Amino acid sequence: MKLTYQFFIFWFFLPFFAISGDDDYKNLIFKGCANQKSPDPTGVFSQNLKNLFTSLVSQSSQSSFASVTSGTDNTTAVIGVFQCRGDLQNAQCYDCVSKIPKLVSKLCGGGRDDGNVVAARVHLAGCYIRYESSGFRQTSGTEMLFRVCGKKDSNDPGFVGKRETAFGMAENGVKTGSSGGGGGGGGFYAGQYESVYVLGQCEGSLGNSDCGECVKDGFEKAKSECGESNSGQVYLQKCFVSYSYYSHGVPNIEPLSGGEKRQHTERTIALAVGGVFVLGFVIVCLLVLRSAMKKKSNKYDAY
Repeated sequence: MKLTYQFFIFWFFLPFFAISGDDDYKNLIFKGCANQKSPDPTGVFSQNLKNLFTSLVSQSSQSSFASVTSGTDNTTAVIGVFQCRGDLQNAQCYDCVSKIPKLVSKLCGGGRDDGNVVAARVHLAGCYIRYESSGFRQTSGTEMLFRVCGKKDSNDPGFVGKRETAFGMAENGVKTGSSGGGGGGGGFYAGQYESVYVLGQCEGSLGNSDCGECVKDGFEKAKSECGESNSGQVYLQKCFVSYSYYSHGVPNIEPLSGGEKRQHTERTIALAVGGVFVLGFVIVCLLVLRSAMKKKSNKYDAY
């Protein structure tokens, strides 16, 4: 039994890990559906799958990773995992994960009448869920599932060296837990070296050493697949990595908490309203001055 992945290719996009709107973390990246379905005349597999999704969604409000087994019979039991990006708040993680169960049904089909696929994976920008029936063929944690590369080269003669240093920082960061963007639930690192922004994250089931090896393998694949492209994302079975080059320097991409975002929005609105008020006041003053000058000119014309 083998998963068949359908790719949604974006030739270039900014790293959604860092610069994104509030809802971008729910954008679909790719989906994978097994070729085989599990016959379900009694509805037990469907119920186990439903219970699995309910448990995963519930736990996503408290943590960024969980592994759950639903059912006790080897023929109908389902094993599932969810993982959220390390820089998401709990509320965002829950919001992201809760979108996936319906997407699995929509993208992979299934149900009691025609059977559910025995394994599936739906990956959004900020989270993913994968599940498989008990006994499903296991694959290597470093198997590449999906990649996307920027269509432009950096044109910076020092780019390769900068990217290499950034990759090394991320590889070490996921092992030690040091990060510029938060974390929890598996090794996570987000940071920058000069003009290169880099991110790496592992599934929470990996230990520090294995996580470092997975991320290292991801970066090696990014180099071989993307060459000197100015950005790239590589998704492996148990980890994913991303990098982007900014010719004018990495912008301020420190993730904001909900309160900080709200305060930032309020300040922006206040500045905008204030700016409109000042502009309106200036226009009124100019109109009054113009009217006064016109009256004065008419007065002299009368003489």
